[in-house]
Formats: sequence, structure tokens, C-alpha cells
Amino acid sequence: MVGTRYLDPVESDATLPEAVDLVVIGAGMIGVAAAYAAAKAGHSVALLEKGVVAGEQSSRNWGWCRVLNRDEREIPLMQHSMALWDSLPAEIGADMGFRRAGLTYVTKDPAQLAGWEAWLEKARPYQPTARMIDAAEARRRTPGNEQDWIGGVVSPHDGRAEPAKAAPTLARAARGLGVSLHQNCAVRGLDTTGGRISGVFTEKGRIRCQSVVLAGGAWASMFLRRHGIDMPQSSVHSTVFATTPAKVQVSPGPLLTPDFILTPLPDGGYLVAAKARGRLELTPAGIRYARQFLPALRANWKLVELRFGRSFFEGPDAWHGRWSFDAPTVFERMRVLDPAPKMSIIEPSLREIVAAYPELAGIQAARIWAGWIDSTPDAVPVISPVEALPGLVVAAGFSGHGFGIGPGAGRLAADLATGAPCIVDPAPFTLKRFAPGAPRAQGRAGI
Repeated sequence: MVGTRYLDPVESDATLPEAVDLVVIGAGMIGVAAAYAAAKAGHSVALLEKGVVAGEQSSRNWGWCRVLNRDEREIPLMQHSMALWDSLPAEIGADMGFRRAGLTYVTKDPAQLAGWEAWLEKARPYQPTARMIDAAEARRRTPGNEQDWIGGVVSPHDGRAEPAKAAPTLARAARGLGVSLHQNCAVRGLDTTGGRISGVFTEKGRIRCQSVVLAGGAWASMFLRRHGIDMPQSSVHSTVFATTPAKVQVSPGPLLTPDFILTPLPDGGYLVAAKARGRLELTPAGIRYARQFLPALRANWKLVELRFGRSFFEGPDAWHGRWSFDAPTVFERMRVLDPAPKMSIIEPSLREIVAAYPELAGIQAARIWAGWIDSTPDAVPVISPVEALPGLVVAAGFSGHGFGIGPGAGRLAADLATGAPCIVDPAPFTLKRFAPGAPRAQGRAGI
């Protein structure tokens, strides 16, 4: 029987605080990092999660921590995140599973190769360690795979952390700094006084606060609309699976090929993502933001399949209207966004992997799971104060690459919420870039 993903449980605090400086909504990688950073700076913090720490996309991703192929706007923040991935384990005295094993991309497509070259040229001012490789080196880096690579790109200082343990480990460290953590405690809405944040309403009572960081992942846009704030956001369904341990290691770090993506796991198995990765379902939110997402859909239509599914009626992209803060909400009805995985990807993916690497014959799927990747129209996150509601900072829309950038993104969100000097210029991540009439920047972020 094929199982599901692992998840490291975290203990909650028993009693809600009456008042704190900062409330963080959402205990994924970004929310946990924001809570930790604010507490480290001396602020009182409550971290609230409708389900469990890292229950949604923060434990369902590939674990990649990379500067390679990032949108240029993200590179400074990602470089800061990489420094945090390096320093946090010693600082908190616990392993988050981070290893700089490098990334290798290989291809047979001249256009893809040219795209990687163009990224390297644009990223040159940031001094990335990535470099192009020729066909001969591509073959050396994929021993046993006899395909006719024309070249690729390697990023030796990028790596991977363990999604099942990274956010939970940092959440425990945050509690050690005094953060009050409350799981299975949904935030129903924001309280305001004089037009600015004065507290939050939860299913277990009200907490007074001066600031809020909304790190709600796929739920952020829906939550904001309840308060009259618009943020274009859409979700893509993605399935991955982990294999049984293999007898050989075909790559020391994550490997991207035209047919599949392999990521070595600590137990000797591999995390596998298929080439056709995403499913986009028709939803009320999708219809609402269709015009803004149309350029991205046109550019990536070969990588997604369009469907009508349950997400039209339930979940973060469905229509939920103006709910009351005094009664149970969708957040209590759906504690964890846990979509069914696409089981049909397993056999074709295993066949392609074994065809490329015969020495991997016999591996099977051990665990499989799916998640909803929340995206913005330009594939760059929103990490931004909300001008219409002072005291509120949004950190969401990470478009499938939020886990790796999470430590830095959480720190930036905490800086914005507490008034500290920002670690990087927050202007590229402003919510205002999606306002009517604002100039549109074409996103470049990708794997």
C-alpha cells in the first residue's frame, strides 16, 4: 500500500494570550519564520494555525532551496534566505534538513538552454555560483543516462531542506523564544479600531494586537476579500511521490531532465515530480482573476491540465461570501487543504526513470501526496503592507517556490510588521503592483 507524506508534529500552547504585539496567521514556512524573527527581535507573538504546523504546502513541496532560475526580483531575498538556511540550525540547536548538495539541469532543447543562459546573464550582478555546462559535462553529471543532452546548468551552492521537519523545527525554536503557538485555532477575521488593526477574532476568542502578518498560503486572497481587499491569486494542484530506497544514487542533488525531476532523499529513495505537473481547476476565484492570469496561462499551458473539480465548491478558491466572525467558518470545516493525489502519474514516471537509469529497476512508489500551489499573475510573491488597513502585512502567493525563500520572506514580513529596517528592498513584492492601472511586470520565476 502506498502511504502519504511524513510530518513532524509540534506541541501547541494551551491558552490564548489576551494581547500580543504581533499575530501571525498561518504556520507554514513563511509564517513560522516571521514569528521566529519577530520574537528574536523582542516582540510578543501569537502564531495561529487553523490546522497543524506545515500541514499544507510547506510539507508538500520538493524542498528545493535555490537561487538558480529565480525571478530577478527575488534573488536578493533568496540569497538572504540561503544564509539563514546555513545559520539557523546552529542558532536554534536543531537540524532542519538543509544540505547544499547542488542542482543540475540538463536538456535537449536549445530554447530551454538559451533561457538558462539568459537568466545567468541577468543574474550576473548578484554573482550567482551557477554556470552553464556543455554536452560532455551534462553526460558526466548523469551517469547511466544515455540521452543526447546538448548541455545544461549547474548551481553547486543551492540545495534542499526537509519539508516534513523544517517548519516544525523552527516552530519549536520560536516557542522557545516565547511565541505562543495555537494549532486547530482558525482566525475568522480581523478586528479594527479607527481604521487600523487592533486584534483578531479566532474560533477560541479575540486577541488584541498592533499588527498582523497574513501568511495564509492559498487561503490569503479569500481571507482578504472578506475585508474588502483584493489580491489576485490562483491555485494549481500538484502531485509528487517518494520511492522506495534505491541501490544506487544517480545524482548527489536534485536533477531536472525534460522527462522527470528526481530529488535524492535521506533514506536512499527519490522524490519524483512528473513533467506534466499541475492541474488547474475552474473556480470562482479563477474566473474573478482570469484576465490577470491569462498571460501566465498562455506561457505555461503545456504544463497544466484544465479541469472542473470540487475546488469550485469548496476550499480557498470557492465562493464563501461575507461570513460571520461569531460562527464556524470554512477554516474550521477544512482544517487542512489535503487534495487527493493523481495516482496515474506513478507508473509512467517509474517507467521513464528506469528507462533512463536501468540500475534503478525495482524501485516502487512508497508515498504519494498532493498540494495546492498558490500563485500570483507574475509568479512573484506578495510581501507587503496593506495601505487600506494599517497594521496588516500580507506574505502569500509564493507560486511554488516559497519553501526555499521562506526564512528570508518571513524575516521581511516581520520587519514590515514591526517597523524594523528591512533586510531587502520590499518594493518588488508590493501588493500595489496588481492595482488597476499599475504597470505589469512579466514574471520569470521557474524551476
